[in-house]
Amino acid sequence: MRHTIDWTHPDYLNPEKLDEEMRRVFDICHGCRRCFNLCDTFPRLFDLIDGSSTGELESVESIGFAPVVEACTLCDLCYMSKCPYIPPHEFNLDFPHLMLRYRALEFSTGKVPPLRKVMARTDVTGTLAKAVAPLANWATKEGNALTRPLLEKTLGVHRDAALPKFHSKTLLRQTREPLPLNKVAAAYGRKAVIYATCYGNYNDPKIGLATRKVLAHNGVETEVVYPGCCGMPLLEQGNIAAVAKAARWVAAELRSWIDRGYEVIALVPSCALMLKSEWPLIVPDDENVRLLSDATRDIAEYLVALSKDPGLTTGIQPLNEGITIHIACHARAQNIGQKAAELLRLIPDIDLQVMERCSGHGGAWGVMVENFDVALKVGKPVAQQALKTRNRLVLSECPLAATHIRQGMEKLDEKVRVEEAHPIEIFARAYGL
Repeated sequence: MRHTIDWTHPDYLNPEKLDEEMRRVFDICHGCRRCFNLCDTFPRLFDLIDGSSTGELESVESIGFAPVVEACTLCDLCYMSKCPYIPPHEFNLDFPHLMLRYRALEFSTGKVPPLRKVMARTDVTGTLAKAVAPLANWATKEGNALTRPLLEKTLGVHRDAALPKFHSKTLLRQTREPLPLNKVAAAYGRKAVIYATCYGNYNDPKIGLATRKVLAHNGVETEVVYPGCCGMPLLEQGNIAAVAKAARWVAAELRSWIDRGYEVIALVPSCALMLKSEWPLIVPDDENVRLLSDATRDIAEYLVALSKDPGLTTGIQPLNEGITIHIACHARAQNIGQKAAELLRLIPDIDLQVMERCSGHGGAWGVMVENFDVALKVGKPVAQQALKTRNRLVLSECPLAATHIRQGMEKLDEKVRVEEAHPIEIFARAYGL
């Protein structure tokens, strides 16, 4: 179970109450250390305590907690896969949401720079960038010696970090017309509304286009919608009020689709996690949010369920090359299993290598100048594993993770050349779509 986030309570942003809770949790973590190899947060915490005068938390000053919090990407894996003390255990640990509370206090006291606040408004930046997509892509391109040092200085984005590209033809613009449906498919009559997400709409419409083609081929009627951002970048900064506002707005917009029998598919696992899990904990009193949480599926999760009942259309062909698939952290945090791997195993004779470890990217966290090298370090085991497979196709449900893995591989072997893709694109390719 997981408790709601009581972010409107007066004690939530009380510095003394927060420090008391952090010391309680950190002391338990210090005595357990199961998460020592999960990310950089816990090594920082344990080094901080071990390097103190007594080797115990009591001799650590609270000012030393900041680097520990800064290393957390809110991936939720410590809570979902490692911690033995989560509720209903009496210790009642929720480490990621404790890190969120610390960031919420920092946000409320003006410690988040204005330009970084702008970066978190991905729907706004996407809208602006699509109008000048070629220029924006030139300016953010890796190796641009003119603009990338400037972005590093003004926005704090590391000059070597790969950044998403923008498209002038958004997913919404490309999906105004309905696709012809396969009326003999077993799933004919099903309906799904595709929540485009910021990334799927502005940065990589191919994910949504492939999703529509696969579903139409299986008789599923689809509509693409994008009422607004899920708020994950805002959550990373501790701007919980803005996330709550987004949750209420988007859920209200999607309610009419749910009432008409549409299931909701999120194209990116981070966004699916927000709709399924984080929103109901932030605005537990909103009926629209609760209904949306119940109706939302990750795309791989939806198709795997469809394959079992009522079944997928035949005609999936072998690809004749090996595939390496990374199971994204926010897909794992949904507690649904390795659905992307299950989906790809529906392809006949597939040679599939699965990697279930953090890529190190962590949303916007991994591109920042203070985090980029750490992100590469955390993701190095994944990059090494991907290199050993020698597969040209390197996939992840999280497009940012796929790019980061590619960069990590290039750091280890500059001659390596891989194709990054979302699993649904490869599944569409196996269908010949």
